[in-house]
Amino acid sequence: MEKITKNIMLMTSMLTACITTQESSVAAEKKANSKPNFVIILADDLGYGDLECFGHPTIRTPNLDRMATEGQKWTSFYVAAPVCTPSRAALLTGRLAIRSGMCSEKRRVLFPDSKGGLPKEEVTIASALKTSGYVTACIGKWHLGSLPQYSPNANGFDYFYGMPCGNDDDLKEGLDYESCMFNPKLEYFNAPLMRNSETIEQPADLTTTTKRFTQEAIHFINQNKDKPFFLYMAHTAPHVPLFRSREFENKSLRGIYGDVVEELDWSVGEILATLKQNGLDKNTFVVFTSDNGPWTTFIDQGGSAGMLSGGKGGTYEGGMREPAIFRWPGKLKPGVIMDIATSMDLLPTICKLANVKLRKDRIYDGYDISQVLFGTGKDPRDIVFYYRDT
Repeated sequence: MEKITKNIMLMTSMLTACITTQESSVAAEKKANSKPNFVIILADDLGYGDLECFGHPTIRTPNLDRMATEGQKWTSFYVAAPVCTPSRAALLTGRLAIRSGMCSEKRRVLFPDSKGGLPKEEVTIASALKTSGYVTACIGKWHLGSLPQYSPNANGFDYFYGMPCGNDDDLKEGLDYESCMFNPKLEYFNAPLMRNSETIEQPADLTTTTKRFTQEAIHFINQNKDKPFFLYMAHTAPHVPLFRSREFENKSLRGIYGDVVEELDWSVGEILATLKQNGLDKNTFVVFTSDNGPWTTFIDQGGSAGMLSGGKGGTYEGGMREPAIFRWPGKLKPGVIMDIATSMDLLPTICKLANVKLRKDRIYDGYDISQVLFGTGKDPRDIVFYYRDT
C-alpha cells in the first residue's frame, strides 16, 4: 500500500512538473510572439547639448544617460522642421509638413484660434498601429489643431490627456510675451488641460504638468500591459515659460532651465521603471528625442545646441539636429550610432517592427531604419532636407 501511494505521489509530481513546463513554454512562446509596444518621448525645445550624455556640464540626466548606455545614442538625428507644428506633423505622419499643409510662412505654427489642423487624409503612427489591434495614447502637447476634427482622438489616438497647443498659448490679454517668458507667473497664462474632448482645468497648473503627464503615462501602461500599445508622450518642457514642481526647485546648477530638464529626466526614469515592473521592457521599443532645437532668444531661459550653430526657428544644425536615444533591451546592440536618421523615419520603422503595411497611396519621406538599429544593413538615408516653413 505504501509503495502504491509513493508511486501515485511520484506520478502526480511528474504530471504537475509537465503541466508547469508546458504552461511556462506557452507563456514564453506567447511573450516571444507578442507584438512589441512602442513609446515615443518627445521633449519640447530641448537642445542638442542639453543632456549630460550629450555633453552638458551641469545638467544631470542620470535616467537618460542610463537609457543611452543600455541602448543607442544617435548623434546625427534630425527633425523635419525647426518649429513645433510642422515638426510634430512630420514625426507622426512620416512626411514633410509641406505635403500635409502643416507649415506656414505667416504664423509658422498653429495657435488656439487657428481654424486648420492635421488633415483627416493623413495617416499617423497611431492610426496605422490601430489597424493591427494596438491601444494608443497621446499624453502632453498636441499642437496639430485645436478644433475637435483635428484632435488626437480624430487622428488615431484612443486616449488624450494634455494640451491642444502649448504651455505658452492663451497668454492673458494685454501682457507682453517676451516679458512674461523671462519672468513667468502662473497667473499670466490660461492654457487648458484636457482629457479627450473635455477641458478638465483652465488655466492648467503649469508647475505640475510634467508630473501629471508622467502619472497618466504610468496609468496607461499599467492599464494596457496585456495589450500591444503605443504611447506618444509629448512633453511641454523645456519650452518657455519655465515651471517645475516643488521637488525640483533650485536643484540644478544650471538654474531653472536645468531644474526643468532634470524633472523631464526623472519622468523618463519613471516610464522605464514602469515598463520593467510590468515585465514589458524587453518587449518595448522606446525613443527619446526633441521636436526642434533650443529657443536661444530667451538666453538662460532657453537651452543649448552644444557645439552646433543656431537654434529653434532656423535651419542651422542647432535648429534641426536633436539628441536621440533608442532603447530595446535584448534587441538593440548598445552603442553610439553616427548614421543619419530623422524623426520621419519613426513611422515606417515602427510599422515594419509591428508588421503593419504602409498605405501605398502617398509619398513618404521617412525610411525604415530597422536594419541600422539591428546592425544588419546600411542606412537607407543619405540626405536630409532642411525646411524652414514652406
